[in-house]
Formats: sequence, structure tokens, C-alpha cells
Amino acid sequence: MPAATRPSTATVWTVLGALYFVWGTTYLGIELVNRTAPTLLGAAARFLFAGTLLFAWTSAGTGERTTTTQWKAARLVGIFLLLGGNALVAVSENLGTPTGIVSLIIALIPLWLAFFDRVVLRSAPLGGKVVVGLVGGFTGAAVLVGANWRSGSAPLGGMLVAVAATLCWSVGSLYARTAPLPKAPLLGSGMQQIVGGAVILAVGLAVGELGQLDVGAISAASWGGLAWLIVAGSFVGFSAYLWLLRNVRTSLVSTYAYVNPIVAVTLGWLVLGEALTPRLFISGAIVLASVALIVSAGSTARRDPAAGASAAGDERRPEVQLEV
Repeated sequence: MPAATRPSTATVWTVLGALYFVWGTTYLGIELVNRTAPTLLGAAARFLFAGTLLFAWTSAGTGERTTTTQWKAARLVGIFLLLGGNALVAVSENLGTPTGIVSLIIALIPLWLAFFDRVVLRSAPLGGKVVVGLVGGFTGAAVLVGANWRSGSAPLGGMLVAVAATLCWSVGSLYARTAPLPKAPLLGSGMQQIVGGAVILAVGLAVGELGQLDVGAISAASWGGLAWLIVAGSFVGFSAYLWLLRNVRTSLVSTYAYVNPIVAVTLGWLVLGEALTPRLFISGAIVLASVALIVSAGSTARRDPAAGASAAGDERRPEVQLEV
């Protein structure tokens, strides 16, 4: 970018700070929705509403037409990222896993991406930083899950569901990098949220959540949580993320992967009264330090757009999307 068109440092840190805060609050928002609304129906409502608005607004603004192939790709991405990723986060919290612990488990996603990229697919060399980050991160996660299970602070099943969410999100992210999605990122996001929300709704109906739905019994806090997830999580957060990807280096944008859990743990303690234990601090610090090491190794960074056409594809489809 020419110096004259570069955003100011204050602007960059304002947008980055908004991303840190907004995506860190989504765990609290999900917990509030779960209190008086069926888990899967609440998640479906969020994505169907946000996705429809995003799709309509972006379609009108860009004029880009979607194809059957793109909708099929959006369905696969939506299933892995939203049903397998986001909905399982809501299920984990509904099973009794504290929001802070869920957020620290979700921080494993960059580690899974590095593992699949460097070890399974071998698309990049396995450097020393990556090895240390993978070993340290997964060790920290094992300590986190084991210590909280033994102490009774969190149910084992709920934590394993969160781990499953990280795997689903990682697989979906890897597929999304090369999936035939629209050029306009928000248009693709709208499509993914529409089909993902529809699939979550179908699963919710299949497991009988409609019988649990009592609109009159849904509290103001749950409605507020749903509104916050739609407006702040899906609109503000994702828009800030895309703006940052296009204006600052990816390594700086990726810092949200280990700042969001800090926000989530703090809010869980302040608002929900979740316990802060020495083991939580130690295991969480190991996980986040490992994530920082992985990010600094460049395993989740998109290539420089100046490198060529393939880099332009990376620009359109960022490799790391951890929003919940």
C-alpha cells in the first residue's frame, strides 16, 4: 500500500481492539442464550438471521451472482464450521463446561491447522518452532482437560465436545481455503451461515428441541445474548476481521487467537462467577504461549498478495477463522 493510503496506527489498533473484545465476548453470549433457549435452535436462529442479511446486502452491493457449485461448497463449509464448530461450542457450554475453559480449548485451532498443514499434508516444512508449539500446546490442553475433570470443575464430555469442535473447525477451514466460494468474502459468509444455520435447525428439530421451545419463557438476557451474537459477533467482528486482513500483516491479525480466550476467561469470572484456579492459569498459559509460537512461525499466515494469483485466493479466503 502507498503510505498515503495506509490506515493510521490508531485506526488499526482500534479495529484490532474491537475484534479482541467482540469475539472474546461470544462465549458469554452463547451461555446467555443457552440459559432459556434450546441450544441448537438458538444457534440456528443466529446464523439464519445474520446470514440472510449478509447475503442480501452483499448481493445488492456487489452484483455478484452465485452458482450451484458455490452453494454446494458453502454447504460443506457451513456444516464443518457452523454445525461441527460453532454449534458444538454451544453444546459444550450447555453440558456445563465453563466459558473460560471452552475458549482455551478453542484456542487449539491454530495448532490443529499447523498439525494438518505441516505433519499430515506436508504443505510446508516442519520447523523447530512448530514442533515445540505443537508438543507444548497439546500437552497444555491435556493438562487443562485432565485437571478440570479430576477436580470436577468441568464435565469430561463437555470438554471433549469442545475438542471435537476444534477438529471440525480446522477441517472446514482447510477446505475453505480452496473451496469454490464467491469473490466477495461477506457474500460467501452469508451463504455459509444460511446453509449452516439450516442444517443446525434440522438437527435441532431432529433431536426434539422444538418441544423444548417456549418463546414466552426466553429471558431478556437470552434475547440480549442472541442480539449481541448477531450484531457484534457476526457483523461487527467479521467485518473488522476482513478489514484487518486487507490492511495489516496477517501475523498481527492472528493475535486474536490468543487474546480472545483472555477476554473470555475474564468475562466468565466477572459476569458468571467462574473459578480461576492455578491449574487453569498454568495450562491456559501453556496453550496460549504455544499458539503464539505457532502463529509467529507463520504456519497460519496467508501469503503476500504480491506473490501472485494463488496469493489472491488466500486474500479472499483467510485460512484462520476462529469466530464463535
